[in-house]
Amino acid sequence: MPRAFVMLVALHLAAMFAVAGAAAADFKVAPVKVTVMKSVYGEVQTRDTLAARARIGGTVHDISVRVGDEVKEGDVIATVVDPKLALQMQALDAQIKSAAAQLDNARTTLERTQKLFQQGAATKSSLDQAQTNVDVLSSQLNTVKANRTVVVQQAKEGAVLAPGSGRVLTVPLADGSVMLPGETVATMATGGYFLRLALPERYAGGIAKGGEVVVAKRGVLGKASAETLKGTIVTVYPEIENGRVMADVEVPGLGGFFVGERTLVSLPVATREAIAVPPAAVATRHGLDFVTLRKGPAKVVVSVIPGEPVRTPQGVMTEILTGLQPGDEVVVP
Repeated sequence: MPRAFVMLVALHLAAMFAVAGAAAADFKVAPVKVTVMKSVYGEVQTRDTLAARARIGGTVHDISVRVGDEVKEGDVIATVVDPKLALQMQALDAQIKSAAAQLDNARTTLERTQKLFQQGAATKSSLDQAQTNVDVLSSQLNTVKANRTVVVQQAKEGAVLAPGSGRVLTVPLADGSVMLPGETVATMATGGYFLRLALPERYAGGIAKGGEVVVAKRGVLGKASAETLKGTIVTVYPEIENGRVMADVEVPGLGGFFVGERTLVSLPVATREAIAVPPAAVATRHGLDFVTLRKGPAKVVVSVIPGEPVRTPQGVMTEILTGLQPGDEVVVP
């Protein structure tokens, strides 16, 4: 390298650091605790999985939902029809008409017997018998009407209702399917979503309930993104399965994900000590990084190797991998 070029670079650096030193402050280097973040993939899980079941047996008609649809609690998602209920209704209607006619006849007989009893042409026993017939037929009519009400309620229970608000996960049946009472018509994810994490067991001691995590937005896999969501660790399972520690994370705004979808999660797993300085203290010249130190009345420029930005109690700072020692006084413009 020509000597003239070396001198030119040296003069340029000296001039730059002289200008930077015009308005500078000192920062004393000391080890700081840095949180170690681990990037893993979290799987979206639903808090509750509810089954919409048929309350009566029969044939399925009018399935109004498909996998992925959003439903609200109480929505009718299908109808189960039992043809026998219509036949029972017709039979009960006929019994009601017959009982009503018999009751009308018994009441007419009662009125006639009452008049004859008042005229002394009928006995007390015949009056009591007529009254008893009216009471018995009235009870029979009420019984048939109650049976009809039961059949009407059974027909209404043919409407399969959504047990909760959420997204439909499965619809194992189709129109025309025959099913028994209690069989599942559809399953739904309700109660919101959360992230299920599986971490290597070496991080078991570094995660705890209440820890904050950073979640990449939907579609961000294996790459950094400025768009992130904040989450909180709510459960750390005490049992290690296949060398993995399981943890659940609550993330507001996770409803846009699919159940079972994976997304990138960064969470704290440990702490370590590091040497860090304010970002303004590091100057880059011709591909090299320099820091100005105060040595008594003089200033010394040293070459350093910076690392990634780290979050410290003093704010976001630049980690210095080599070139500085605790106790050094760094000049910060």
